[in-house]
Amino acid sequence: MSSDFETYEQDFGTLTAEITNKIGRIPKLAAEEKTQLVLNVDKQLEEVRELLEQMDLEVREIPIQSRGMFNSRLKSYKQEMEKLEKDFKRSRIAYSDEVRNELLREDGGSSETQRAHLLDNTESLERSSRRLDAGYQIAVETEQVGQEILTNLATDREKIQRSRDRLRETDANLGKSSRILTGMLRRIIQNRILVFILGAIILLTIVLALYFNLRGH
Repeated sequence: MSSDFETYEQDFGTLTAEITNKIGRIPKLAAEEKTQLVLNVDKQLEEVRELLEQMDLEVREIPIQSRGMFNSRLKSYKQEMEKLEKDFKRSRIAYSDEVRNELLREDGGSSETQRAHLLDNTESLERSSRRLDAGYQIAVETEQVGQEILTNLATDREKIQRSRDRLRETDANLGKSSRILTGMLRRIIQNRILVFILGAIILLTIVLALYFNLRGH
């Protein structure tokens, strides 16, 4: 089970390294090249999400006593994924100085007002991106809290199940002990009845012996 997790880890490392490299290139590209690379990175990010889901499933199958270490590793990978997504969002609306200057040169015939408006729109997009990042972070944290609650509930369920099993075992042992005690009590009563009958027979024998002895005299 852990070998599958480690395989997913290797795939995760390879993919995230490629994505990081491409994200750094996005602001340096213009128009069509940038769009193509953005689509490519978006597809790879989806692959990373699927890897994380597989890793999460693997962790749930690992015994509880060994699960803590893998949970910590998975949590760090999720945090790395969050950072990649944030960097990706910023790179989609960002331009390197070279590309920005080229765009402004191409717009040389436009008025200063239009250039200022373009820069304002870019800043507005960056602010919107930061707000989206903040919202996304809250959603991720909420998901993590929910996941921790589900994990705790699963652990509690296992503990309750083990307690039920122990109670059933104890109940079975008590039933067996009760049957043994009942059998012992029955034998004790039978022995006492037998002793009483033997005593009565002996007493009757003595009485009859005395009677016939006295009668003979």
